[in-house]
Amino acid sequence: MPQLTPLTPRSSWTALTTTDQDWENAAPALLGTLLAHCHLIRGFEETVLDLAARGLVHGPAHSSIGQEGGAAGSIVTLRAQDGVNGSHRGHHQFLSKSLAYLCPDGIDPRAELAPAVQGLLQRTLAEILGLAQGFCNGRGGSMHLRWTEAGALGTNAIVGGGVPMAAGQAWAQRHAGSDAVMISYFGDGAVNIGSVLETMNLAAAWKLPLCFFIENNRYAVSTHVEESTAEPRLSARGLGFNIPSWQVDGMDPLAVHLAMQAALDHMRAGKGPTVIEADVYRFFHQNGPYAGSAFGYRTKEEEQAWRARDPLVLMAVRMQARGLIDEAGVQALRERVRQSMRNAVAALTEDDPQAGEGKRRIRPALWPSTDFRDVGILGDLSEMQGLRYADHDSGLVRQAERPFIDVVADVMDRRMKQDPGIVVMGEDVHRLKGGTNGATRGLAQRYPDRCLGTPISENAFVGLAGGMALDGRYRPVVEFMYPDFMWVAADQVFNQIGKVRHMFGGRDDVPLVLRTKVAMGTGYGSQHSMDPAGIFATCPGWRIVAPSNPYDYVGLMNSALQCRDPVLVIEHVDLYNSQGPGPVDDYDYFLPVGKAALRRSGPDVTVVAYLSMVGHAAEAMDRCGLRGDLVDLRWLDRASLDWETLGASIRKTNNVLIVEQGARGTSYGGWLADEIQRRYFDWLDQPVQRVTGGLAAPSISKVLERAAAARTDEVVAALREVMANQGAA
Repeated sequence: MPQLTPLTPRSSWTALTTTDQDWENAAPALLGTLLAHCHLIRGFEETVLDLAARGLVHGPAHSSIGQEGGAAGSIVTLRAQDGVNGSHRGHHQFLSKSLAYLCPDGIDPRAELAPAVQGLLQRTLAEILGLAQGFCNGRGGSMHLRWTEAGALGTNAIVGGGVPMAAGQAWAQRHAGSDAVMISYFGDGAVNIGSVLETMNLAAAWKLPLCFFIENNRYAVSTHVEESTAEPRLSARGLGFNIPSWQVDGMDPLAVHLAMQAALDHMRAGKGPTVIEADVYRFFHQNGPYAGSAFGYRTKEEEQAWRARDPLVLMAVRMQARGLIDEAGVQALRERVRQSMRNAVAALTEDDPQAGEGKRRIRPALWPSTDFRDVGILGDLSEMQGLRYADHDSGLVRQAERPFIDVVADVMDRRMKQDPGIVVMGEDVHRLKGGTNGATRGLAQRYPDRCLGTPISENAFVGLAGGMALDGRYRPVVEFMYPDFMWVAADQVFNQIGKVRHMFGGRDDVPLVLRTKVAMGTGYGSQHSMDPAGIFATCPGWRIVAPSNPYDYVGLMNSALQCRDPVLVIEHVDLYNSQGPGPVDDYDYFLPVGKAALRRSGPDVTVVAYLSMVGHAAEAMDRCGLRGDLVDLRWLDRASLDWETLGASIRKTNNVLIVEQGARGTSYGGWLADEIQRRYFDWLDQPVQRVTGGLAAPSISKVLERAAAARTDEVVAALREVMANQGAA
């Protein structure tokens, strides 16, 4: 028989329950503030549901009625510099954190509400109604609430989507030497989301001051937690990552408070993350003003049992037992909150003269202007003013033949030396003498606390970088070893980082650089070889850079790092192994955003290319004996395309050939050809022609891989067709 030795987890897992003594020992000001927070949240949410029932809330209304205790208990004593983010059901956390910011000394439940509290309630309601005075100017609505100054750092409609960003903000606090913490709230459904579990692992490995706060309300829409997991005690997840965890009755605000104080002591001491699972219950359905029993997935008896444990009632009973308030005082508080909400509704709505007596409508003057629709997708580039620009032919920078990959490492070394806010992260970037290609050579030795090797968890570490960028003190540079990995991290790349500035009102900078390499021709097959330009160009919020030579790489990377938008920098393994003109000792020049380079000039055709295909296009033009314009785009995103250079060339040649290497299905040139034909139809002698790879992604077979990717031969064939269509040999 084998010997069996029981194993125990390294971290504690504790159920916390309050006693009568805890209630006796609790400070009156704490209990009063908890009661006030709970009533303010309840009154606010009742108003939202009432407006939703009247058809005035456009979109969902995810009520937190019944769950107030988890938010208030965990937030009332947080500092302004502490941050929280949350899920689609996040009104209660947003309000509680904002109230703690506005009233840091607490709220007396017997006193009149401060004018700032009235302003908070109205402005939050305005956001949920989609109005210009809302915290996100009406763009966020119910599910996307952010008030940076208060430390309410964003609720999120993607289940678990905000958790990696919370880790980034926690990293920023720790690296800055602060003892501030981050709390990320999510529900029982998110516990099984990969990005949440990836972030738990990363936060534990890096000892980040992040609390994973699980609101276990038993239901993901209508699916019960015991249907979706074999371990419904959700705080057990922390044990697998060596994270100390607490399970607590979320209907008891004081119990939640005590659990959070223990978690805060652990995190502020630099010991790493924590998990708190609060058992709560939403009194209404997933969305809207109806009970869950109306939809058949809960019983009325279950709902009544949970309503009997209402956190507002518990707080009132406990405070009355200590003589801190009486029933009249509780009712007076409730009426003050209701009146504040009536005032907020009156300020935002008016009688609807067309709908009949008693009907209300949004005041028309309060809607955002339609001119605001696209404002803030990207920044205004004011940060690029006053820089030293020097193009390759300016004569301002001494140049010599340089290995491309050496320049990649050298410019990052220079920038990290100059700017202590730059942080490089990715898989193996700190090993192998500069990662898998040498692009981070020497950085880990010179900047060990800012060159971070990550676990293989793209969703977690790129989302973490997004949180760092939003913090404002750091400029993360993330390496995806291969661009295909963006699909693994698509939520963070596109739903989060790409949309966050616009979604939250257009004010928050996102200075993040994502580096990746096209690896066609290396034999790495279908899942390691794509060109990501076509995908990123269709997703608003990203700028895209594609350098074709060492000199441009330096100037473009400097501009990418200066930019306050997220920038994708695409590289190519063929260029890594090449040499070209590059700077000898000057790594501080910039190349302007949105400026292409005209590599050749001639009357026959406009050839548009980027990355390694610039070289292939030049070689093809030589082989065909064509004199044409060769436009190296450099910047590929819609907002940064150099239409001035493209337009001038098209009006001259009347023929366009777009050259790219990757698969036809994810082609960058597809949308570019459409845009060119819309803009310059009258100047074109024939449709825009294109060179792409095949329909299939590259295969492992050398022969099939070559057949799947475009190179010089394909450009030659296309140039001959373009000229034949013109009647020229």
